[in-house]
Amino acid sequence: MSKLPNITTSIFSVMSQLANEHGAINLSQGFPNFPVDERLLQISERLIRENIHQYTPMAGLPSLLEKIAALTLKQYQRNINTATEMLVTAGATQGVFTAINTFVNKGDEVLILDPSYDSYEPSVLVAGGIPVRISLNDDYSPNFNRIEAALSSKTKMIVINNPHNPTGRIWTNAEFEALELLLEKHPKVLILGDEVYEYISFSHPHISFHTRPKLMERTIIASSFGKSLHVTGWKVGYLIAPEKLMAEMKKVHQFLVFSVNSFSQHAISEYLDVVDFNEISKMYRQKRDLFQSLIKNSSFELMPCDGTYFQVVNYTKISTMNDVDFARELITKHGVAAIPISVFYNDATDRHMLRFCFAKTDETLIAAAEKLNSIMK
Repeated sequence: MSKLPNITTSIFSVMSQLANEHGAINLSQGFPNFPVDERLLQISERLIRENIHQYTPMAGLPSLLEKIAALTLKQYQRNINTATEMLVTAGATQGVFTAINTFVNKGDEVLILDPSYDSYEPSVLVAGGIPVRISLNDDYSPNFNRIEAALSSKTKMIVINNPHNPTGRIWTNAEFEALELLLEKHPKVLILGDEVYEYISFSHPHISFHTRPKLMERTIIASSFGKSLHVTGWKVGYLIAPEKLMAEMKKVHQFLVFSVNSFSQHAISEYLDVVDFNEISKMYRQKRDLFQSLIKNSSFELMPCDGTYFQVVNYTKISTMNDVDFARELITKHGVAAIPISVFYNDATDRHMLRFCFAKTDETLIAAAEKLNSIMK
């Protein structure tokens, strides 16, 4: 009997395969198509011949843990105990899976805010939990009336992705305060903060759970070097949580992957001495601004993009077709691949929105924009 009977091939794979078949420009999957930093390549070339290819300690390479602690202190003014509050994971997705499967038991409910990244619900289902999907407002802000109505004695956890994939929205301070007020009534509910795009913010600074003292003791924060350093194929992320929570997650992690790729940990540890995360955010801001400027006069309506490397557009002026079919037609007729937003909703809410990934070379974005600008109703 399948634990995931309703899970089929992901929309990301479907759209990428279709893009390959039709030679379309792929702005669907969320990974960069430009080279990694030359400095990281030089570090990697040197390290590959060193004696670093055996298991690291289960929780992570000690030097990397120290660098992460220093980064967290610099960015968020939060002191982390590397021995008890941190865990290097095989990508943030494994971190999310570990967190959910550590604390969610059969029948526990987990609140997920839609549109939501597609790994949350399967992780809950494998744990035997019950996903409770709650739609955000039309502007993708949290609807606290709906969240409050969904909270109950069965609620074990709420998953909050900020900056948000797929919409690119960032929570405001007022929204965090509303969450704090609401969760005061539910002291046992845990928070899983998916902050993999934390270093890619534009319109206003990303507010992290690291900076919320009222929530910190119940929050597990997932981060991603794959996203932050545009090395998604290295699959290295990390979790930060209070000791009482981390101790339990380490038990699951130990028998899930034990330890993460040693070479990647060594290379990232050295690279953190030279990389400037502000420059990374600046680079993505330039790409967002370029992409927006290129298609601002098209028939697509640009939605706000506060962070991440995703741009959501509305295509109502072009077609009344549902977003999945329109995304397919965009590939087959116009040569550009995107992701329909309805697939991120439990009820397939369709507001005629598509998600484009602008983590691409300028040449790719210019070529894609030329095709998008030619599309008329």
